[in-house]
Amino acid sequence: METIERLEDQLDSLGELKTIVRTMKALSAASIREYERAVEALAGYAETVERGFRVVLADLPAGAGPVPPGDDAGPAGAIVFGSDHGLCGRFNETVAAHAAEAFAAAGGPQPRVLAVGERAAASLEHAGCRVADRVLLPGSAAHITVLTRKLLVRVQQWRDEHGIASVRLYYNRHSGGRGYEPVEAALLPVDLARLRDGGGWPSRGLPTYSMDPWRLLRHLIHQYLFITLFRACAESQASEHASRLAAMQSAEGNLEERLEAVTMTFRRARQNAITSELLDVVSGFEAITSGRGQR
Repeated sequence: METIERLEDQLDSLGELKTIVRTMKALSAASIREYERAVEALAGYAETVERGFRVVLADLPAGAGPVPPGDDAGPAGAIVFGSDHGLCGRFNETVAAHAAEAFAAAGGPQPRVLAVGERAAASLEHAGCRVADRVLLPGSAAHITVLTRKLLVRVQQWRDEHGIASVRLYYNRHSGGRGYEPVEAALLPVDLARLRDGGGWPSRGLPTYSMDPWRLLRHLIHQYLFITLFRACAESQASEHASRLAAMQSAEGNLEERLEAVTMTFRRARQNAITSELLDVVSGFEAITSGRGQR
């Protein structure tokens, strides 16, 4: 049987763990909302950029477009968003398995893979995928812009140095609450046909512009790529914190059960110790009383 002192140490340790878990739950819940707001703030800008495509493409011949749209022939690239930290369940394994299945279904050589997050890279390698490049995740939503610019530079390097013609994104998309699902999205080539024909227009006529249409189109493509990468990163990080929140809630339940069990054991041990001490006192008293009676 464990001693009372050891049980007290266990209770102290469990109490500290419970405090840590509660803190991590609070941080994850706040972080989910932070990244959700980042995605929501991007929605209006994304809509404006897509409308800009419609305006400029209306003045250009169908099928025309500067690089980087091009075609999807040639080497392919993939960017997989995961995490740098643990305690988030099977978050990285889920997106890595989804990407590996997509690579296998596509056939041909594996695309050049960039992993966003060290644990994502490890999960991809465990799934049998070669990871050519890796970058660390930002610490907050405010730093996603810096990461997105780095990824845009890396994609351009892929095009220049390796002739990468198409790039796809793999990430977990937050589906509300503690849920998420792995998804795939195209980064390159840009689907100009969809952007040319997409949606209605809020007024009766398209606006005019004075810039050269090809130059304007290149600027819009750059913004479109930025938005696509930014959204994928923000969605992935919201999903990471949702997965961590679920893991912490499960851990909190296990800690509650363990804490209750150790508390009951501690109470029994303490009661047994008190009972034993009382019995010793009673036995001593009886021995003293019996000795006096014999005299």
